[in-house]
Amino acid sequence: MEYIPRQFFRCRSCRTEPGGTDCCPLTKESRVAESIITINPDGTLNVPETPVIPFIEGDGIGPDIWAAARRVLDAAVARSYKGTRSIDWLEILAGEKAFATTGEWLPEATVEALRKYVVSIKGPLTTPVGEGMRSLNVTLRQVLDLYACVRPVRYYQGVVSPVKDPGAVDMVIFRENTEDVYAGIEWPAGSDQANRVIEFLRSDLGAAIRDNSGIGIKPISEFGTKRLVRKAIQFALDTGRDSVTLVHKGNIMKFTEGAFRNWGYELAADEFAEATITEAALWEQHNGRVPEGRIVIKDRIADAMFQQILLRPAEYSVLAMPNLNGDYMSDALAAQVGGLG
Repeated sequence: MEYIPRQFFRCRSCRTEPGGTDCCPLTKESRVAESIITINPDGTLNVPETPVIPFIEGDGIGPDIWAAARRVLDAAVARSYKGTRSIDWLEILAGEKAFATTGEWLPEATVEALRKYVVSIKGPLTTPVGEGMRSLNVTLRQVLDLYACVRPVRYYQGVVSPVKDPGAVDMVIFRENTEDVYAGIEWPAGSDQANRVIEFLRSDLGAAIRDNSGIGIKPISEFGTKRLVRKAIQFALDTGRDSVTLVHKGNIMKFTEGAFRNWGYELAADEFAEATITEAALWEQHNGRVPEGRIVIKDRIADAMFQQILLRPAEYSVLAMPNLNGDYMSDALAAQVGGLG
């Protein structure tokens, strides 16, 4: 039986069962409509004074994290708006709590609530390592098409950091969130699917793949790349940042990560020609001086970029990269400023 949390069935005004003997005259639907965040045609949000924001408490340390985070968020809203606004928190279920209650790790009611209320917050969800069900985090990203994981990383005074100058770090990472090896298209060693793929690769492409290999697929598309890079460049323009760096391993994976690099440059030239300049053109045509009103589009090999963020972090502002690189890079940068990743 599908479980729908009780919070879906309460009047937003009087907090009782809608239509019940104690319910106020206004219907649940009208009250909820007043409290739902909506999206404008230009992508901006309409936020009511008391928006309904769903939360997934999470597994493991999730309840402890959420209890502290909720207090901080409520206090921040109260202070920022001097008590005139607040958040109406709505619990929805996923992970171990959902499975114990409904027999499903990710109930459809939860997915529908995430779609309906637009903005939500999620604690950590359990994912077995090397076996079992696929990641619920990846499932949510793909089901909801949450294609851009945007991770700002900067230093806050007083936080203990392992590097000498953590204040030089001020970057925003745009990590493609639905493709790459995280797409979850893989088969275990010895399975019929893996053996069929191995046979095809050997017979049709002459690939040397050992018997009993696990197989995974790494899809990176032109569409997925360009919509991510578009967001990254637009963000840089909107926030006054001076560069966007495409981070890839295209020297080895030429037709996936190399294509990511090429499509990124192509998008910049086609849609932002008057607002951007490539690093090559900057030195060839302007002796390294950035023309007024332009941001620099450049690229770096992923392993070299790990060195760059340690030795020359001030030279980088917005980073755009495929899924796996983004996971590694954002965690490494967070560690530099004393965070957990």
